[in-house]
Amino acid sequence: MKRDDDDPYLVVAADKGTATFSDIANDLSDQYGFWLGDGFASGGSNGYDHKQMGITAKGAWVSVQRHFRELGRDIQKEDFTVVGIGDMSGDVFGNGMLLSKHICLQAAFNHLHIFIDPQPNAARSFTERARLFKKAGSSWEDYNASLISKGGGVFSRKSKSIDISSQMKACFGIDADSLPPDQLISALLVSSVDLLWNGGIGTYVKASAENHQEVGDKANDSLRVNGNQLRCKVIGEGGNLGFTQLARIEYAMNGGVSLTDFIDNSAGVDCSDHEVNIKILLNTLGKAERLSENKRSSLLHSMTEDVSQLVLDNNYRQVQTIGLANYEMEFRNKEYAGLISYLEDNAGLVRDLEFLPGVEQLDERIAKGQFLSRPELATVTSYMKMHLKQVLVTADYIDDDYLENFLFDAFPASLSKKYRAAVFKHPLRREPLATQLANFVVNLVGPSFVYRMVESTGASTTDVVKAAVTAIDIFAIEKYWQHIESLDYKVSADTQAVMMTRLTRLLRRATRWLLRHEDAGMTFTDAKNTFFAPIVSIRKMFPQKLPSDFKQMGQEKFDDLIAAGVSESLAQDITRCEFLFPATSFVDISEASGERLAVVIEVYYAVGEELQLNLLGKMINQLHVSNNWQALARESYLDDLSWQQRVLTSNIVANVDKTGSAAGRVNKWSVENAKSFTRAKEMLEFLKAEQEPDYAMFSVVLRELQALAQQTIVEN
Repeated sequence: MKRDDDDPYLVVAADKGTATFSDIANDLSDQYGFWLGDGFASGGSNGYDHKQMGITAKGAWVSVQRHFRELGRDIQKEDFTVVGIGDMSGDVFGNGMLLSKHICLQAAFNHLHIFIDPQPNAARSFTERARLFKKAGSSWEDYNASLISKGGGVFSRKSKSIDISSQMKACFGIDADSLPPDQLISALLVSSVDLLWNGGIGTYVKASAENHQEVGDKANDSLRVNGNQLRCKVIGEGGNLGFTQLARIEYAMNGGVSLTDFIDNSAGVDCSDHEVNIKILLNTLGKAERLSENKRSSLLHSMTEDVSQLVLDNNYRQVQTIGLANYEMEFRNKEYAGLISYLEDNAGLVRDLEFLPGVEQLDERIAKGQFLSRPELATVTSYMKMHLKQVLVTADYIDDDYLENFLFDAFPASLSKKYRAAVFKHPLRREPLATQLANFVVNLVGPSFVYRMVESTGASTTDVVKAAVTAIDIFAIEKYWQHIESLDYKVSADTQAVMMTRLTRLLRRATRWLLRHEDAGMTFTDAKNTFFAPIVSIRKMFPQKLPSDFKQMGQEKFDDLIAAGVSESLAQDITRCEFLFPATSFVDISEASGERLAVVIEVYYAVGEELQLNLLGKMINQLHVSNNWQALARESYLDDLSWQQRVLTSNIVANVDKTGSAAGRVNKWSVENAKSFTRAKEMLEFLKAEQEPDYAMFSVVLRELQALAQQTIVEN
């Protein structure tokens, strides 16, 4: 019985070994003539076999690789130690423990056995794990005992006590000579290991403030440990519910690196989603008698690897955006505090249900230099994506042909190419498109970006997304972003984060400009045609056209990237992005006045130098922010400063004799408007003399600049 309101479709993805129910569910769907047919439940005999694909484990491994890369390690090329939950016959555990030949599995356990190998040989143990994975119904007892290092073995969980060898003591930090099986498992869970890999069933870690009854997994009460006891560097959650959310948070607050199960193992559900949308398309083709049942089945399975790659690409970007949010958290903590409140008001988020801190708790954390943890960031990221998808489905531009690539990207390239018209007419066209668009925006600009733009500009959510997509395209952000991603393991993760955050800073300024500009209602295509080519030209003029202090700043940042191993061309491109935010104003002034871009740029920076607006911008950026109102004020000041400089430039370009140099034209303009010009300069000098200028002072100075801009319009 369906108790919810009508929804486009329901995907049934059952847990705990019930994937065999897929065929039963799909048979029922066919019997009832349900429009989804065998797309009602994913998998089954005519669907993607997740275990054979290893998709859930591969998705979780993307998280694990990212975490270790941030720690400066490449687990595909260097040995690392692992304690695992599960056995090789299991989908997630078995597939996961074959994803690197450098896994040193020191211990693992399931409901029957405890496997111990204190000093494993990575190559030999990998081969043996692969053998067990292929052996139907294998258990740890099937592991070749001769390959286990000294002091290890396979032990029954039914034993009253297990002798602890000297090698086990040294490896896992155990003092006792013997332990009951459950206590040994507890010791394994809290051992100092590189990775704790969960591929089993059961909840093994809670928070210290939680009791076992709250966990709701009585079978594991006797061996469960607390999050603050874990000493592993990284957690990978291929299985569900291995940790309570509060345990993850506690572990993270104590320096551990992990996300959540719904992030790590999302690839399985994502794969099901792709499968269902593909089946809907193929069923439509079948009904049109363009596709036989056999050809349909063959086509579906031929795309297995393509679907897998689409899913893993989603995982990569999602984990990356959470990592970047964590990287910036110290500087954006108040922004994320506001984001939680925004999601409460707009996305159905309930703090208590999702174990997110309240306003007072967040203030206490901030006072201690502690902020949202990765598991908490995972929650708000997911809610923002769901919120955007829901809003975008009904956006007035969602059917714009400009966005069609987001629809096609939801399907394997071969399918989109061969059946392009059918994909375009997909019965649920808007849903996958909105999902792809929401993912794209959040993955690129971060979970807090849209909220911040809505809060600071008063624009609607859909308008913010439209402006962001426009800004991404006209500044070619995706091209540079992909270039940075290609540097995995070639430069440090921190260096990549530095470059990515510089791109997102440009995006923030460009998006705000588009939202506040009088032509913000222009179509995607109009904006691309207006701005893209001129911005390419402006890039080539930098750094030559920049003021000397900007040139010096740019050179220092360029040199830092070169020293970090970044190529000259990319370092130059990323450094130029630091100064590109006025580019839309340059184009706008040039279009309106007919003046060449090069001249507009020269005048813009000449008036900036004359009035010391560059220094004013730096001073505004250095304002201390202690609450949300001050954050909004600082952003507003920067907007106002940029706008006044734009208006002043436009006035000079349009009304001052065009025969002289940029500096000469600015000088002539200042003489013609001496009274207002002198007043503005005096106010700037007063501000510079203040040791600790406050917000009110900047407000007054900006008001004088506004008066100067308005007066010169009137007088000229």
